[in-house]
Amino acid sequence: MVRFVRFLLCCSLILTQVGAQPVFRGSEIFPPEEFAARRAQVMAQIGDGVAIVLGTTEPPGEMPFRQNNQFFYLTGVTEPRASVIIDGRTKKTTIFLNPWTDRQNNSMYGPGMTPGAETAKSIGVDAVLPRLEFTAAITAIAADHRVIYTPFAAEVLGSQSQGDPTRLWTANSNDPWDGRDSREAAFIAKLKMAAPQSEIKNLDPIVNNLRAVKSPQEIALIREATRLAGLGIMEAMRDAKPGMHEYELQADAEFVFKKNGALGASYFALIAAGQNTYYTHYNRNTGVIEDGDLVQFDYAPDFKYYQSDVTRVFPANGVFTPKQREAYTIYLKLYQALMTSIQVHMTPADVIKAAVLKMDAILAAYHFTDPKIERAAKMFVENYRRQSTTARSLGHPVGLEVHDVGNLGGPTLEPGRIFTIEPEMRIEEDHTGIRLEDMILITPTGYEVLSAFVPIEIADIEKFMSQKKGLSDAALKIK
Repeated sequence: MVRFVRFLLCCSLILTQVGAQPVFRGSEIFPPEEFAARRAQVMAQIGDGVAIVLGTTEPPGEMPFRQNNQFFYLTGVTEPRASVIIDGRTKKTTIFLNPWTDRQNNSMYGPGMTPGAETAKSIGVDAVLPRLEFTAAITAIAADHRVIYTPFAAEVLGSQSQGDPTRLWTANSNDPWDGRDSREAAFIAKLKMAAPQSEIKNLDPIVNNLRAVKSPQEIALIREATRLAGLGIMEAMRDAKPGMHEYELQADAEFVFKKNGALGASYFALIAAGQNTYYTHYNRNTGVIEDGDLVQFDYAPDFKYYQSDVTRVFPANGVFTPKQREAYTIYLKLYQALMTSIQVHMTPADVIKAAVLKMDAILAAYHFTDPKIERAAKMFVENYRRQSTTARSLGHPVGLEVHDVGNLGGPTLEPGRIFTIEPEMRIEEDHTGIRLEDMILITPTGYEVLSAFVPIEIADIEKFMSQKKGLSDAALKIK
């Protein structure tokens, strides 16, 4: 509690820090050695083959440019229509770029990255060539009949995870009135035409497995993204009052994200009040918050290409009713039983087995006054009991994507894995739900809750919300 009070005292100071411009170059995020180390691991796995990855195109309008995740992970290059060849035989990396015109550099967008030895040195690759030379490089690879690795999954940009665009492009391809393939599928078809004797292999499994384990630099960025997610939730807590719309609380978090240099959001805002809490991914955010509602707030920033995912529940008027207190308390006890069962090197199934033993004891000792809450709590435990022999995950990994690739990197929880847990307890008769979510980092000695500073106990939530000095009260009001 003492640490929590100290945190409250410094919150206003933290929020006054002016963030950097949100569109960052890779060299402003990681040193070149970070990207080089990733490419070296790719080279070690592709042997005599080559890996070819396309960067994304320029946006179709006046929107900030964001590189796709696989290309950024391997190069850090944030220029449109870039491409890279990573050669497993020569251990060399070549980037291909469109030269920027004088107009783009001098009067439109500011300086861009151009081909040449100086650029190659600055980003830690062997060569940066004009994109016009990409075709000749492919022809040389084809003449040697070398294996070509390239991503098969559709590219992932902001507010997406790998399954999302893949499903979209599959649906487009199967639509008789559409029929389009993804850019990756079209590129693979062109590679097969240009290099008919080369075997084309999927690069995604190699890169995805590397991405499952976060480096110290990645952990630092995810930690900062989580700090911003938590501060966004806390600003919404301070601002919340009956009569507001759900989207007004979204604005509180977005102020925090942008103030601290985020490009955008990790995912659409999931801000649900009252019976909207029943839906796990409710995102309309147009409801009016009523006195006596619980608010479920799930939102996080896209910060320097890295994501977070944190959820908290709080009363709209700042005080839990007796019924809300009963439901939230039992849920939190069961949630913490799961959290405290996590250990490094354990399988998710073993974590759940240990947690269910604790949950059974909690249920037996808890004094229920509402049979609907008791049924919901018992169903919550039974859902976990069914998973205690088969579970392969406790939640979902988080990294470059909010539902990140890599499936936690293996059957056990190993250091460097970051994931969330987000179990929901539904009170069916009331058409409501309670769902918390925290960011977990597995360490060599156990785990760390990166989002632990965000109020979660009833007393802490009510104390924090009693400040009632939200952004809406400070905003200009012109009529």
